[in-house]
Amino acid sequence: MIRHALSTRLWHWINAAAIIVLFMSGLTISNAHRYLYWGDYGFDPKDAWLAVIKFPTWATIPQHYNLAVARDWHILAAWPFAIGLLFIWAAMLANGHFRRNLVTKPADWTPGAVLASVKSHSGGAAQGYNPVQKILYGGVFGVLLPLMVFTGLAISPGFQAAAPWLLEVLGGRQSARSLHFIASWAIFGFFVVHILLALANWRLILAMITGGGRKAEPSAPAPDKGEPAHG
Repeated sequence: MIRHALSTRLWHWINAAAIIVLFMSGLTISNAHRYLYWGDYGFDPKDAWLAVIKFPTWATIPQHYNLAVARDWHILAAWPFAIGLLFIWAAMLANGHFRRNLVTKPADWTPGAVLASVKSHSGGAAQGYNPVQKILYGGVFGVLLPLMVFTGLAISPGFQAAAPWLLEVLGGRQSARSLHFIASWAIFGFFVVHILLALANWRLILAMITGGGRKAEPSAPAPDKGEPAHG
């Protein structure tokens, strides 16, 4: 059985590229106004709940301050990100990956299960997802990635007129912007941990490229040499 389906591998690498472009172009957009607010309005730094640092140009797209170009890159990467999320959810539900590997039980949320997962972590889904992996991946797929899409749509001027209810659900445009910022950094944190764990076991990276090995078929038991041959 293939460890990683082709649909999973395609989504993984396309999504990784989209997230990198979204994050780096988002840093340029953040540099345009480095303050975050709650509610519908916000422009005065004294009303901000957070003053964001100015990000260096080597970490941004483009690698100089150009808000218009950054927004073009952001929108360009947002399409494969959003469509890819819809695709991978359909694929996970269709091929059973969500049911088999991401659905948690109450016992998975206990401190004992979490501690056992950390101690026994061997870096791969080849032996099944442990409770910590289920919780983390479930949170990313079920909360953070969808939140990025919905908050991104909410703060997009072209979408606000089409679905004003989305801003109301998120608590206003500035609240949506703050949630977008928080979710993006949470994904960045997951991204870093994910890469470090993958680098600790290079076979994980190879498996995400090739699909991983197939499980060996059980071999038939050898005949007992003490028994007479049947003619």
